[in-house]
Amino acid sequence: MPDAEPRHVSPLLKRATAVHAARGEGVYIIDSEGRRYLDFTAGIGVTSTGHCHPTVVNAIRNQAETLIHGQYTTVLHPLLEELSCRLAQVLPGEIDNLFYASAGTEAVEASVRLARNATGKSNLIVFHGGFHGRTTAWLSMTTSKTGYGDGLQPLMAGVFVAPFPYSYRYGWEEEETVEFCLRELDFLLATQTAPNETAAMVVEPVLGEGGFVPAPDTFLQGLRARCDRHGILLIIDEVQAGFGRTGDFWGHDPSRVTPDVVIAAKGLASGMPLAAMAASRDLMGKGWPGSQGGTYGGNAVACAAALATLDVIEKEQLVENAAAVGARLVEQLRDVASRHEAIGDVRGRGLMIGAEFSHGDGTPDGDTATEVRRQCERRGLLLLPCGAFGQVVRWLPPLIVSEAKVKEAVEIFEGAVAEATG
Repeated sequence: MPDAEPRHVSPLLKRATAVHAARGEGVYIIDSEGRRYLDFTAGIGVTSTGHCHPTVVNAIRNQAETLIHGQYTTVLHPLLEELSCRLAQVLPGEIDNLFYASAGTEAVEASVRLARNATGKSNLIVFHGGFHGRTTAWLSMTTSKTGYGDGLQPLMAGVFVAPFPYSYRYGWEEEETVEFCLRELDFLLATQTAPNETAAMVVEPVLGEGGFVPAPDTFLQGLRARCDRHGILLIIDEVQAGFGRTGDFWGHDPSRVTPDVVIAAKGLASGMPLAAMAASRDLMGKGWPGSQGGTYGGNAVACAAALATLDVIEKEQLVENAAAVGARLVEQLRDVASRHEAIGDVRGRGLMIGAEFSHGDGTPDGDTATEVRRQCERRGLLLLPCGAFGQVVRWLPPLIVSEAKVKEAVEIFEGAVAEATG
């Protein structure tokens, strides 16, 4: 069995499980000793079509035999245009131009650079609990917890933080929470960053690292109205919520809001490193020439994987599966919560669900959430934490997951909760 901590891998990397993956198969990770685990982490939402989906594997294999890398500021390759055309068909409104990178952080950076170039304004508004990347500049936009930016202060100036409608944390009904957050946003624009200095608002349609909290439709509609009123761009970070994860193709779809910029990554290429920043041709044309680039963006093998991913999502109706199976998952988790007071809230959309653990007084209980995940791992189920205190257990299975596997996972989870709280 491999060492728990490999000697030549940085000790600063902290893992959520002790599993050593030898291979993946559909909804399963198989370790080096042949034990199978239900993988309800999906590589933090990356392996959207499951591990080693045959269509994706074949696309990767065939492309690797033809062209592995055609660096896209040097040469063009046909998959770049093909993927861009396919994505333009599923992107909202007039968004039809794409910039590719290898990670979500790079795509966020590109979106902010475009916003500043296009508007001539410098400031940004982000929302409490958001996660937008780990690079030094964009950690200034990340407020899901302090650990990500420890040791790097001071970070980039010009970033202002507004409340996100996290109703369970505030202890209010959704309508009251949204009204409060929009009032505070108006106050922020009046007191800290004037509209004529604010280039963009950047928001996740479902908080990821911040606790798997869906943004109410009325909140996103309120942001769109204020952006229109003040000439501010609305950037929606779909890195974790997009590509069918929430039971709609994009996490913001139910709000009927059309953003100015969409950022995608994670599930975009079923495990190959690929991210995209998309905007209309008109907006993209307002950026400065030469302001976008990168060595690995638009890699040919990654593009082939992304095209295959789109094929699988469409042919296997994975968006619809996420909606239907996700609804059953929420129903079953809420049933578990009704029998275990330690679970204070179950929320989410599609297959992006959070179960929040809290003490009797409503304060976050990260210790119990951690112990539940450990017990789940011992029983063959892999889950991840999120939330500022690690108090939320996030459910993020691949989009191919069946109701039978969800039922099996929930049964394991309830046993783990009983063990951890008994």
